[in-house]
Amino acid sequence: MNQTAKLSQSEIDDRLKKLPDWKLENGKLHRELKFKDFVSAFSFMTAVAIQAEKMNHHPEWFNVYSTVKIDLSTHDVGGISERDFELAGIVDRAA
Repeated sequence: MNQTAKLSQSEIDDRLKKLPDWKLENGKLHRELKFKDFVSAFSFMTAVAIQAEKMNHHPEWFNVYSTVKIDLSTHDVGGISERDFELAGIVDRAA
C-alpha cells in the first residue's frame, strides 16, 4: 500500500479500532495526553519529534503545562494516510 495515499473513511475506521486512544476530529487523527508535569510532557514531545523528523512527517500539536494535544493528517494528500497511523503508533509507544 502507498503510505502517502489518502485513506477512505472505512479504512480509517478500521485502523482506529486498533488505536482506542485516538479519534477522528475535524478530519484529523486526534489524541490528548496528560502527564504528571511539564517536564514529562516536554520529554514525550522530544521523543516523538525525533521520530517524526526521521519520518519527515510532523504532527500538529499544542502543549500547555502537562497536557499535549496532537492532530495528525497528511497535508500532501489532503487527508489521513498510512503515515499518520504509523506516527500515531509511535506516539502511543512514547506515551
